[in-house]
Amino acid sequence: MRFPKKRRMHFVQPKKKWKNLITILLVSLVITVSISIYVINMRLMPIYLEYAEVQTHKVASYVVTKAINSRTSSVLDINEIIVDLPTQSDDMITTKFNTDIINQVRSETVTLVKEYLEQAENGDLATLPNLENVEYDVGKMEAGDGIVFFVPLGQAMNIPIIGNLGPKIPIRFHIIGSVDSTVDTDIQEFGINNAKVEVNIFINVNVQIIIPFASSSTSVEQVIPVAIGLVRGTVPHIYSAGEGPQPSLEVPVPYE
Repeated sequence: MRFPKKRRMHFVQPKKKWKNLITILLVSLVITVSISIYVINMRLMPIYLEYAEVQTHKVASYVVTKAINSRTSSVLDINEIIVDLPTQSDDMITTKFNTDIINQVRSETVTLVKEYLEQAENGDLATLPNLENVEYDVGKMEAGDGIVFFVPLGQAMNIPIIGNLGPKIPIRFHIIGSVDSTVDTDIQEFGINNAKVEVNIFINVNVQIIIPFASSSTSVEQVIPVAIGLVRGTVPHIYSAGEGPQPSLEVPVPYE
């Protein structure tokens, strides 16, 4: 006579069930927090990057301006860099710019800008501006990581209540390539046969801005006046101005 086999009953222990539930909850929490941080970071990144560019422009412009103010040559009179050329008639005036003086000022300015930017990147705080709520990281700057400073997250987000609170986000930027410079002249009519002449040097510094999980490139431009003044010509015997038919005024010429 055969007896049916006894079936064993398996019971899930309560402790093991709770452990599995806690594990699932922890994994879900980690995934939720990670996704939330990613979404918030993606939304805040453009705002923070824009703020980093503004602060970088302030720092770089200050360094360039400080270098310009330290140069030995100041703004020249335009007549100091204009050379009169001989002409066949005394009533004619032909001039040209003295390129030697312009190139000398240009070379001196570019050299000073490079030196000051290198000093700033090496951690020389004397060449850097004292900006509100900005803290420089001298250690990283001396290590060759470029110009590094921290700003509170609340300040970058423009939230007055927590302006000085929140985690400090690092901003780093360094110079890309060499300092570019170009010479430009601006000539405007002034009075009768006179001209207002300006000679300027345009300094362009390319920098790369690096923040956590993002980076961008921008440029800092400065206009440096080299010379400015009036170039006076001879008053013509006949003068007319404006468009279309105009009455001409003849200046009496004394007979010899």
